[in-house]
Amino acid sequence: MAMNPQSSKESARPLLQTEQAALINLLIDDDPAIYHSIREKILSYGADVIPWLRTFHLDSDPATRRRTQEIITTLERQQFDSAFLGFCLKQGEDLDLEDGVFLLARTQYPNINVVAYRALLDSFAQDLKAKIGLRNPPETTLGTVNEHLFEHLTFRGNEENYYDPENSYLNRVMDRRIGNPISICIIYMLVARRLGLPITGIGLPGHFVCRFQSPMGEFYIDTFNRGKLLTKADCIKFLHDSNHTLQEGHLIPLSPRRMLLRICANLHQIYSQTDLSPEVSRFQRYLVALAK
Repeated sequence: MAMNPQSSKESARPLLQTEQAALINLLIDDDPAIYHSIREKILSYGADVIPWLRTFHLDSDPATRRRTQEIITTLERQQFDSAFLGFCLKQGEDLDLEDGVFLLARTQYPNINVVAYRALLDSFAQDLKAKIGLRNPPETTLGTVNEHLFEHLTFRGNEENYYDPENSYLNRVMDRRIGNPISICIIYMLVARRLGLPITGIGLPGHFVCRFQSPMGEFYIDTFNRGKLLTKADCIKFLHDSNHTLQEGHLIPLSPRRMLLRICANLHQIYSQTDLSPEVSRFQRYLVALAK
């Protein structure tokens, strides 16, 4: 779906009832050319037409319900597209990653209940609080977190369909309990933040892991592989085995902004390979905004 700028809105004048009726009658025309022309006409009025279109939710005609809902979704996605771009342009390196990933999700799924997803993350952390002692060794603490997230809640890496775009949208990762390395790491980090655990994201070439670092020890956590604990030497070995030379930035935590940039870069690549031009264009704008 193309994201048309809100500035292209045709007119501030509200549609007359006779105009509304005429547009709806033409919107359900069997001729595809007429349908697409009228769809673009309605879209040109911008978000102001959403309340009117919502009156057709219970219309007796299935085509009317389907086509008006599709336009509503497109307009709402345009709104969140603008909101996410604004967020990327205004926030710094230490932007709120949780806000960013949910705002990104709403560019694709505008009607998700973000409050409910945040409450679910709260519940994950709350269930762990009683099990984690402040003086426990890191291995014990991380083992408890891993058991809860990967065994009880069944989060796992999507090895079967690694390049599924839904692996990158946090709402879908939480719905399906499956994702790619960075999305599972983000779940881990957001739960850890609620628990006060020192967890950061490490962007290895071709992979993404979490790092626990405190005076009590340092561990790398491969969340894609059910929280397997790694040492720094293990990470260096992974780089060598994948034909990458160790560079200074490889084992340094990424800022929230760089993590959001990496998610968008992944989706840009996926949509490029599937030839979804509007999505490629949309994510190109996000990459430019986040790279500033």
